[in-house]
Amino acid sequence: MTLLKLALLGLSLSSAASASFSVNLNYRSPSHNHPDLGIAINKVQKRNVMTSPFKPEELFFTHNVASGDPYPDSVILWTRISPTNESSDSNVTVSGTAPLYDHDNAKYVAVSTAPVCVEYKVAVDEKMKRVVTRGTVWTSSDVDYTVKVEATGLKAYTTYYYQFNVCHSKKASPIGRTKTTPRRDQKLKKDVNLAVFSCSNYPQGFFNAYGNAARKDEADYVVHLGDYIYEHKEGGYGWGWSMDRIPQPADHNIKSLLDYRKRYSSYRTDADLVLSHQNFPWITVWDDHEVENNIWKAGSSKMNNTEDSFIKAGGISVDQVKANAVRAHFEWMPIRQVDMDDNLRIWRNFEIGNLFSLIMLDTRVYDRSVTDLTWNADYIDDVRDEAGRSLMGPRQEVWFYRQLKESAKRNTKWRIVGQQVLISDINYSYQDPDIPYNGDAWDGYRSNKNRTLSTILKNEIDNTIFLAGDTHAAYVSDLVYTGHGEYDPKTGSGAIGVEFGGTGVTSPGPVGQNGTLPEGLERSKWFVDNSNPLQWQDSFYRGYYDLNINYKRVVANFFGVPDIRTRNGKEIKLATFEVLDGANKLTRNKEGLAVVGKAVGGGLKNGEVYPDEAEVVDTNKN
Repeated sequence: MTLLKLALLGLSLSSAASASFSVNLNYRSPSHNHPDLGIAINKVQKRNVMTSPFKPEELFFTHNVASGDPYPDSVILWTRISPTNESSDSNVTVSGTAPLYDHDNAKYVAVSTAPVCVEYKVAVDEKMKRVVTRGTVWTSSDVDYTVKVEATGLKAYTTYYYQFNVCHSKKASPIGRTKTTPRRDQKLKKDVNLAVFSCSNYPQGFFNAYGNAARKDEADYVVHLGDYIYEHKEGGYGWGWSMDRIPQPADHNIKSLLDYRKRYSSYRTDADLVLSHQNFPWITVWDDHEVENNIWKAGSSKMNNTEDSFIKAGGISVDQVKANAVRAHFEWMPIRQVDMDDNLRIWRNFEIGNLFSLIMLDTRVYDRSVTDLTWNADYIDDVRDEAGRSLMGPRQEVWFYRQLKESAKRNTKWRIVGQQVLISDINYSYQDPDIPYNGDAWDGYRSNKNRTLSTILKNEIDNTIFLAGDTHAAYVSDLVYTGHGEYDPKTGSGAIGVEFGGTGVTSPGPVGQNGTLPEGLERSKWFVDNSNPLQWQDSFYRGYYDLNINYKRVVANFFGVPDIRTRNGKEIKLATFEVLDGANKLTRNKEGLAVVGKAVGGGLKNGEVYPDEAEVVDTNKN
């Protein structure tokens, strides 16, 4: 072969490899304006030895498959293909003008020089015979051997199946199932179902809630409102040793890129989380614990941008911890790289036909003003009415209000806002009589809250429903703009929307990890008796809720999981609520109670609950 032919062959192989690396979205930065968080593909290509790849028998699909961020014509597909279950030690990112990994220099760690070639395909049948799109992609230790691709050219509101395999081999992943969204103007003939989760803490119990919803197989899409992982060491927020659920790394709170990778890897071994990811497309946003407790734009409850904090944290800054957390989140979650700005935008929206707009907010990491850090509650009380304070930052606020107004102008039926913290007025004076509110929620940012509610009221935007997580308890409220019209908690007159706040998958609620049902019932009754817009609350159960949405009404079903200490399929339907088109409040029954049927848990305003009538259903027997 001539030198020219050899050169052309080498160029061809190089171009093919480069193209396949670029298909893997995890080499990109989570932010267009933060290229240093990305991986320079040309340098990865130079470093990796294409002629000595791993053999198929040396590789494993260690964490099954996942899909997410569905659009009408595409969806994100994810897997991990690795020679080991362990996360990569590559804590230094190859990018920009930075040098390649220097294996003779102690500040760099040894990484494999062999990339992994993966093929993927998408089909309309579960046997993967009727393939509609396919592709080839490379991954490597630079991105923890994760693979994330956008499957394009798909039909709207259609169920698909997908699978990965090691290139030119029969070594294949499990088959996953996913679904695209309808076109924005599409009128839907069937109800749409969402399963809504938040606050899943690995050492505090099994993620049974994920599995229960998956086995019932009623959801079209899964929505997760944040706290998908927690940053604490073993024993820092729950002991997992008795259940063999010790999060990795176990001996310190996570801060490095390797730490965050290991933590996601630990969580993604939970069988019910695996089951849910494999069978449903997820739409997610982070809360605070994906980085650190009570994170805000310049710190957290444990760190701030001071020399003292830097030294105590082991020589790492708040910004570096954020960068590490975001990099690992982007690698391990099936999310898109949206049109991100300088503060690592994750806020985005999904149009589910002309039925509803799903608006996902980031009220934590993006541009939040200082929050309640546990030691500064008096200061937050002094400044919570200041106009400049914001949960979202000005750019996201403007975008959010525009989304609300444009959705209503298009005559989209519902606006469902997925975000982290409660917007309703909830009385917390049992914790501190002098500060009877949660300064870490919207009540600590009252000007931002008033701007939001004013946008809804002044623009006459009907059918707005807020979703919230974070609190590890269930809250169902009429949405009230205090001081602007008379609100009647008995009828709901004067409300401008509804809020559904969900309990945690495993994280403990107001009565603690070892609280009893009687204690939970007592605390729930206190909440509803002392919080004007709050119609129902549950302080005891872990679990989730689902939403059944059509053009006439939205129905919310709240489920409690009676046992998270073992893996099981048991759950209790605690209560059901309804919102009618144009009502902008919870439906009241003939007794004037804001519940459909009976509530068998929690506390109900002006009514009774019936815990003795709670029926335990085993979803494993469906």
